[in-house]
Amino acid sequence: MYYIALATDYDGTLATNGKVSPETLAALKRFKDSGRKLILVTGRELPDLKKAFPEFKLFNKIVAENGALIYTPASEEERVIATPPPPAFIDAMKTRGVDRMSVGRAIVATWEPHQTTALDLIREQGLELEIIFNKSAVMILQSGVNKATGLDAALGDLGFSAHNVIGIGDAENDHALLRRCGLGVAVANAIPALKETADLVMRSERGRGVENLIDRILKKGGEEPLVRKQVLTIGCNDDDTPVSLWPTDTVLIAGTSGIGKSTLATALTERFVEKDFQFCVFDPEGDYDGLENAVVVGDGESAPTQEQALQLLEQGDTNVVVSTLALELDERPPFFTAFLPELGQLRSRCARPHWLIVDETHHLMPKRREDTPLVLSVRFPGMIMITVHPDSVSADALKLATAVIALGPEGDKVIKKFCAMTGREMPKGVKPASDEQVLFWRPDDEDAPRAITPIKPRQSRKRHSRKYAVGSLNEQGSFYFRGPGDKMNLRIQNLMIFVQVAEGIDEDTWLHHLRAGDFSKWFKKQLRDDEMAQEARVIEQDESLSPDDTRKGIIEAVRRRYTAPDAAPE
Repeated sequence: MYYIALATDYDGTLATNGKVSPETLAALKRFKDSGRKLILVTGRELPDLKKAFPEFKLFNKIVAENGALIYTPASEEERVIATPPPPAFIDAMKTRGVDRMSVGRAIVATWEPHQTTALDLIREQGLELEIIFNKSAVMILQSGVNKATGLDAALGDLGFSAHNVIGIGDAENDHALLRRCGLGVAVANAIPALKETADLVMRSERGRGVENLIDRILKKGGEEPLVRKQVLTIGCNDDDTPVSLWPTDTVLIAGTSGIGKSTLATALTERFVEKDFQFCVFDPEGDYDGLENAVVVGDGESAPTQEQALQLLEQGDTNVVVSTLALELDERPPFFTAFLPELGQLRSRCARPHWLIVDETHHLMPKRREDTPLVLSVRFPGMIMITVHPDSVSADALKLATAVIALGPEGDKVIKKFCAMTGREMPKGVKPASDEQVLFWRPDDEDAPRAITPIKPRQSRKRHSRKYAVGSLNEQGSFYFRGPGDKMNLRIQNLMIFVQVAEGIDEDTWLHHLRAGDFSKWFKKQLRDDEMAQEARVIEQDESLSPDDTRKGIIEAVRRRYTAPDAAPE
């Protein structure tokens, strides 16, 4: 479920003439029994609310005094998060004839037309106070304190994100609440301005409107209402209209090696940050080392642990890259298999992280692994699967995809492989996109795959540098010192080992590979570093250099670009 909490106003929304009906109470209980949380967000002072609403303990959190006071009914803990107006202000209000006034822990409340007196005193005393209206009620609070800031404090206690909260209200002081929540709702009796702010307007008034909203959310098999402010723009069509993903999408990004899949994923993480979505990247090969706005767990020397990653993800404002570069190739799929259900439990509790990027999906969820369907029994919308070989990914995983992004000159073949694996009919007339575009397709829609221009990342990222420096390349990607006549078969899994072996290898073996151009070929084909390959090629072809000079030149180039502490190849 995407929405895991309801934040509701009290007067005019939940309550009619200060009282909540038995039918509305029953709806609130149904919502809570579904495993979701209830948050009451009101301008009332807490003692007054408790007197009017004896069932207040039904709520997990209460935000009172228009955001200034956080109350936990289960523990009866109160926390004031705003500075109250000074006594001199309150005394002056009384002196100037404001007789209908109440003073809370941090709020001063009165009625129209006393807002004029309050404003005059704020100016005279030079106070940083703000006047907030709730229909004819007037509330004076510390500047910047409102229902949205109070909700944020309550959500911090619960470990939730506002993306996964529905807010509902009726009056002026509910604008901030509705804007902050993932879905902002107005009851039918709300003021016109609030209806303009709301994402959804109910047809029924007050408590009946709340009941209808709850029934809609809990309706079996019904789709939860998602709105434009939750979408993620990933590119644009030829007419510049945006192309978007929803937080409930499961996405396949596929294409040939080195075509830009990780670059697109990096750009997506930047959009996650802009939208305040928490993300986790499962990074088998160290491709996302140095990713901005994320904490990396694990590196080339030390393996990550589930505990490390989950503890960081418990903090709603922390994004995590789980790097399994230090694990052997055959150890990575079992680690992922054990990690995903734990991540699913975190998601079931607090709906975070909102997005999970799984790189090298063909390795982590291959069609040959028997436990892949079991792992995928943990429904995980908001997952982005990245692969070079979609035909090697579990069909159960591919069938979850609601969007496919195919990159490169063989993008049409990606679509064809996806259809073959999922039992879908290949759409007609699919052509590969241009170099600057990708194919975007929603398999469940009638529209055919279309070429779009994807977003680009702003950050420069060290592509694969960590993996090549200290990781473990597979057999096909490794370099082999064989020497003349294939007298040896020395496998080099990374550049750190390459440097160590190159320094001590015998001269005949070194020259054998140097004259054959094997070093530049490896740098170009396997490391996909054209600049490094060109630098090595110049050394290989310079017959004026001694064998020792060529060895020093190539080793120095590797150290400078990859293994030195400040090396940062693009």
